[in-house]
Amino acid sequence: MKARLILEDGHVFEGESFGAVHDVISEFVFNTAMTGYVEVLTDPSYAGQSVVMTYPLIGNYGVPLDDQEAAHPFVEAFVVSELSRLGSNFRMNMSLNDYMIENNIPGIQGVDTRAITRILRKEGCMNGMITTKDYEVSEVIDQIKAFKIQGVVEKCSCLEPYHVGQGDYKVALYDFGAKRNIARELAKRGCHVTVLPADTPAQYVIDHNFDGIMLSNGAGDPSECTEIIDQLKILASSDIPIFAICLGHQLLALAHGFETEKMVYGHHGSNHPVKDLTTGRVYISTQNHNYMIKEDTIDPKQAKVWFRNVNDKTIEGLEYLNENNKSVQFHPEACGGPHDTEYLFDSFIKMMGEHKNA
Repeated sequence: MKARLILEDGHVFEGESFGAVHDVISEFVFNTAMTGYVEVLTDPSYAGQSVVMTYPLIGNYGVPLDDQEAAHPFVEAFVVSELSRLGSNFRMNMSLNDYMIENNIPGIQGVDTRAITRILRKEGCMNGMITTKDYEVSEVIDQIKAFKIQGVVEKCSCLEPYHVGQGDYKVALYDFGAKRNIARELAKRGCHVTVLPADTPAQYVIDHNFDGIMLSNGAGDPSECTEIIDQLKILASSDIPIFAICLGHQLLALAHGFETEKMVYGHHGSNHPVKDLTTGRVYISTQNHNYMIKEDTIDPKQAKVWFRNVNDKTIEGLEYLNENNKSVQFHPEACGGPHDTEYLFDSFIKMMGEHKNA
């Protein structure tokens, strides 16, 4: 079945439909990872977005359900150059096409993903529509332009607290759209993780005597999360160690009075180099974000830049000087992706140990 991708700037790409068949309007971003498409599909950070994969062949190892980073996919639609309808992997449970049908996610293949990526890189991420219908562009362009991602943290967060792992350290993991591997990495290191809904009051965390707080990844514009930011202001001024990832990194910065802004096309992929300014070492990281911290709003008396992106020099991590708080923009849990920065979980364990024994 024929399908079209219509971008809000008027570009139209014709291809073949796969997965579920229905219209979808969303924001479109590109991802530069060569593998890990199951993790991409199920990353809650993509809520409200459709993903264009730059690697040309997608689906060749099917879908191993054990690789899911959430109970279900969060992407709105999937755009690939070539779909492999037959996967080959002893771990796979089904083909990518069947998985997308089962989860009601439309896709389009046979389009020039390089051309789409160049447009998004030059003009910035933009809204678009995937459809199998014969709309005139003029019929739908206003509807496409009107789309806005809103309220996604509430949609991605758990509704009730739940527990992962057992151990000596009690960790409160705020779920803004947390990938499963964050809790797994903490549990592997001897933590009893309590995963909390995004709207959990700060006083709950303080009253339950947690040894540390982890702020997860998530989707959307961080500046819209005003109630969450108010609670993080309270937690940031407590003496409980805090480590924040991705959206959590941005929310913690906002809680300290810094500002964020939308990037032109964001960072999406598992091949982004970041430099630790303390040691001078460079690591390859997995990233998925459209917003960043505005460097000129950082108070040098409150925080210093910890990591920086090697490619575009944007901020990738902050170390707070007066509180026991650290944060990174990238994903140290890296599932899928490189494991270069997994050691940051050990750093968080050390922070909690020093605080516990103080």
